[in-house]
Amino acid sequence: MTQPDHPARPLPPRPDLAKLSQEQAAARKLARDQRDARIRGVASVAEMRQAIRAASAGLPALAAIPRTGPLKTAAFRQRAAAGLPFLMSGMASRWPLAAMTLPDLRQHFGQLPVRARVGDYINTAFAPDRAMQDMTLLDYLERAAADESGLPPYLGNLELRELNRLCHWPNFFDKMGPPRFWIGPAGCITPLHCDYDDNVFAQVWGSKRVWLAPPHHDQYLYPKEANAILFGSPFDPDHPDLERFPLARQAALVCCEVQPGEMLYIPAGWYHQVSSLTFSLSSNRWARGRPLVLSA
Repeated sequence: MTQPDHPARPLPPRPDLAKLSQEQAAARKLARDQRDARIRGVASVAEMRQAIRAASAGLPALAAIPRTGPLKTAAFRQRAAAGLPFLMSGMASRWPLAAMTLPDLRQHFGQLPVRARVGDYINTAFAPDRAMQDMTLLDYLERAAADESGLPPYLGNLELRELNRLCHWPNFFDKMGPPRFWIGPAGCITPLHCDYDDNVFAQVWGSKRVWLAPPHHDQYLYPKEANAILFGSPFDPDHPDLERFPLARQAALVCCEVQPGEMLYIPAGWYHQVSSLTFSLSSNRWARGRPLVLSA
C-alpha cells in the first residue's frame, strides 16, 4: 500500500453562524429546508417527517435487532421497506480497509487533514459552535491514545475519500450521499439523535453499541431540532436520568452490538446512540431520496 495518489484536500472552513442576523438565519434555514426537500423528492421535509412517524406507529415492537446474512440490493430493499432496523453479517469483512491495521493507518494515511470533536462534544453535539480542532490523522491518533479525560476526542462524520477507495459499498439506494468515516478509541460517543434519511452503517474495525428507538417515540425523548432532517435528544440510554427525563420510561429502546464486517440498517427517523466499545473505524452512507418505509 502506498500514500494517497493525490495530496489530500484541506478541510473546508466552518461557517460562522453567530454573525448572521435573525433574518439571515431564517432565510438560510428556509433555503436549506427547500433544498433538502428537493433532494429527497418530497414536497416538504416536515410532511415527510410526519409520514415517517405515522408509518412507524404501526410497527411491531422489537425485543432485539434481527440479524441476517449478506443481502443483495433487491432483498435489502424488500426488507428495509418494512421500516425496521436490522444487521447484515459479512457485508464489509472483505473490504481492503478491513484488512488494514492501525499501524497501516498511521503509516499510509497519517498526513490526512482531519477535524476532531474535542471537549464536551456530548452536551454540545447538535450546536453550531461545538468545539472542533483541525489536525492530521497521525496527530489525532497520538492525542486520542494519550487522552485520560474519560471522553476521548473523536473523528466523526468525515468524508475521507482516500479511505473510501478501500471500501466496496453495495448500491442499496438509488441516490446515496458520500461515505462518512468515524474513528476513535473506546469511549467515543455519538449521542441520541435521529436523521430523517435511511442509513447504512458499516463497522470496519472494532465494535460499537447502538441504542435504537422508533420515530414515533420522539414524544418521549425530548427532541430538539438541529436542522430539518436532524433532531437531537438529551436523554442518554447508557446512563438514564429518569428523574430529569421521566417520559423516556415509555420509549421502546432496544440495544445491539455491531461487530467487524457487519452493516446496520437504520431506517429514516429512528433514534440512535452509538458508543465505541473498542478502538473503532466505521463508515456510513445516508440515502438521498424518499425513505424506503414510504415507498408503498
